[in-house]
Amino acid sequence: MSPAKLSDNFYDKIKPRLYQRAGQELRLAYRVFDLGCGACELTQYLSETYGQKVTGVDISANSFPNNRNITKNTKRIRCIRKDATRLIFIRDKTIDAVIIFWALHEMKNPQAVLQEAYRVLRPGGKVLVVEFPRNSLAQKLWNENYYTSKELSDSLRKAGFEDICAKRIEHKQILWVDGYRGTN
Repeated sequence: MSPAKLSDNFYDKIKPRLYQRAGQELRLAYRVFDLGCGACELTQYLSETYGQKVTGVDISANSFPNNRNITKNTKRIRCIRKDATRLIFIRDKTIDAVIIFWALHEMKNPQAVLQEAYRVLRPGGKVLVVEFPRNSLAQKLWNENYYTSKELSDSLRKAGFEDICAKRIEHKQILWVDGYRGTN
């Protein structure tokens, strides 16, 4: 299906399905960082659905929920205003998974964000980047710069990630890229 044949609310329709897919992929991770978390919707979903300890990080607190430390059934999430290029409040190799959902293209220094994600991930930890690909409906709608599969894979590789897998899903309108921190 070409971008022209998709409805303008296509991304709103598929978001719950993408959250479920991301949750399934990251379900074994306990400590998760959601970089570029926006309103912390995915952060809340992961914590409530999988019992994960999730920290949402965004440089702008404008879209955070009113209660940024939300506790439900002993599951805890935090949404904090920080620069994802400088996660100095977290020690090296202590996070199980990092997700960047529809946000990397918005970041001023995406390579530094990926390098910082690598730094905080434990050996064997996973990064998952969900983005809009170049020449997608998103580009038609919002006229922003997006990545190709190769560009995003190369950026992850440059940051140190291994076993990188990039694919286009949802009528090729979503770029789904994951990689791992090596065991060193």
